[in-house]
Amino acid sequence: MTQRMCAVLALLLLAGCASDPVPEAQLQVTEAALVQARAVGAGAEQAELGQAEAGLEAARQAAGREENRQARMLAERAELDARLAEAQALTAKNRAQIAELRSELRRLRTQLGEQP
Repeated sequence: MTQRMCAVLALLLLAGCASDPVPEAQLQVTEAALVQARAVGAGAEQAELGQAEAGLEAARQAAGREENRQARMLAERAELDARLAEAQALTAKNRAQIAELRSELRRLRTQLGEQP
């Protein structure tokens, strides 16, 4: 009985010591995703970019409190928010380019005497 209790206590002690590692790599990936989103034109007016920035800060705070699992999850969500902001910025740019090209095409057709 005593051996069994010692084994259970040892397992509980080991389980308590085993925790998620500090998510340094995920924090760096998230920071890079934010930098990339800003580089392609995502601005502060985008809710997703603001959420990504807030999420990264919350992840850093959780890591500082050694809540590594929570920090990793927050950083992953912030990365996805940053990537969404990047995709939205690129989509907006592409739509503007398409509209500009269509306008130019209409102008050229008008010059050639074609019906738009």
